Amino acid sequence: MKITSEDRTVTAPDAGTGAPAAVRIEDVAVRFRTKKRDVTALSDVSVDVAMGEFVAIVGPSGCGKSTLLKLVAGLLKPSGGVVRLRGEQVTGPRHDIGYVFQRAALLEWRSARRNILLQAEMRRMPAAQARERAARLIEMTGLGGFEDALPHELSGGMQQRVALCRALLHEPPVLLMDEPFGALDALTREQMNVELNRIWRETGTTILLVTHSIAEAVYLADRVVVMTPRPGTVEEIIDVGLPAERDYAATMARPEFARATRRIRDLLGAESAHD
Repeated sequence: MKITSEDRTVTAPDAGTGAPAAVRIEDVAVRFRTKKRDVTALSDVSVDVAMGEFVAIVGPSGCGKSTLLKLVAGLLKPSGGVVRLRGEQVTGPRHDIGYVFQRAALLEWRSARRNILLQAEMRRMPAAQARERAARLIEMTGLGGFEDALPHELSGGMQQRVALCRALLHEPPVLLMDEPFGALDALTREQMNVELNRIWRETGTTILLVTHSIAEAVYLADRVVVMTPRPGTVEEIIDVGLPAERDYAATMARPEFARATRRIRDLLGAESAHD
C-alpha cells in the first residue's frame, strides 16, 4: 500500500516486503557497576525495525526500555552486542535521529516556532529551508495560529506537538519516542495518539516508541516488543495486524486489537499493565 503526502510517497510497513532494517539490535547487553553490586540492565536483546515501521516497546518499570532508545541514539554504549542504524554500527551520538521525551523541554522565552527552529540552529540548517519545513510541520500538527505563543500559553498536548515538530525538523529517518504522552491527561493523550498515527503515515518515518500503556502500544504500532523484568530481554514480539490508518474508537473495537492487548497483558501480568 502507498501513502501519499505533499512531500513524498512512502511505502507502508509490511513484514512481507523484505525492507532493509532501519534499526538492528543484535544480542545486546548492558551492564554497569554500582557501589554495592554489578547490575545487568539488558541481556541478549535482539530486535529488527524495518524502514517505515512503527514499533512499540512495553515492559515493567526498570526493564531497560529507555536504555534501548539510548543505545540506538548512541548516547550509551552496549556492554555486548551491536546496534546498527540503517546498516551502520552505532558507535557514538547520532545526528540522523529525532528524539522526543516525556517532557517537552521547551525554552520558556522562545515562541513555539523558535523552539522548533532551535533544531535548525544546532544543526546549522539553511535558514530558509528550516523555516519552510517548520511551517509545514506546524500546519501538519495543528499548531497553526500558535506559532508565536510562548510555552506557558500552550496546553500540555500543544507543547508536545512543538517538541514533535522540533524532532522532525531535520527529517530524520528514525524517530525515538520515550513515553512522550505519559504526562498528559487521558483525553489529550488519546488525541495525540490519533495525531501521531496520522503524522507517521504522512511522513513515512520509522518510529520506535517506549510506553507503559498497552492500549497505546497496540493502537499505534505495527509490532509490540514485550520486555521481561530486569535483566530486560525480549519476551515476545506481537504482530498487531491492524491497518495503517486507524480510527480510534473503531480500532479499539476490532478483534485484532483485543487479541493483541490480551496477549500482552498475559505476558506482563495484570499488575504490570498500565493503561
